[in-house]
Amino acid sequence: MTTLKSKLHEDLNAAIRERDELRSSTLRLTLSAITNQEVAGKEKRELSDDEVQKVIAKEAKKRREAAEAFEKGGRAESAARELAEGELLAVYLPQPLSDAELEQIVAQAVEEAKASGAEGPRAMGQVMKIANPKIAGRAEGGRVAATVKRLLAG
Repeated sequence: MTTLKSKLHEDLNAAIRERDELRSSTLRLTLSAITNQEVAGKEKRELSDDEVQKVIAKEAKKRREAAEAFEKGGRAESAARELAEGELLAVYLPQPLSDAELEQIVAQAVEEAKASGAEGPRAMGQVMKIANPKIAGRAEGGRVAATVKRLLAG
């Protein structure tokens, strides 16, 4: 079975052979972020595919934020590169949820929370606890929280 990390390594080697500078540098940075995560604790360990995905998602988010900052600073070329790197990383992540899919998952979570007696704005934490495992990295936290707030208020 191929792990996500080994797939990244294979793609990096292919990018180097093809002299694809953008892809090889993006994958190198991502693999080093994964390695940093693996040696961060008291002892070195291998990350699971889910943990690797979280690192990739974090790296992709950094690219989006950097692109916005470069855009505001009038550095379109740098912004374009950050966005291209983010798109490269998106390939390794699960397909993001559409607004309708996200709303459906959150609506079910709200119903479950109500069934156990949690209602109104105070139910936010409970709804998030129910919804997050089902969403598992397929939508950004801010987007999830906004949908939860909207459905709890409605």
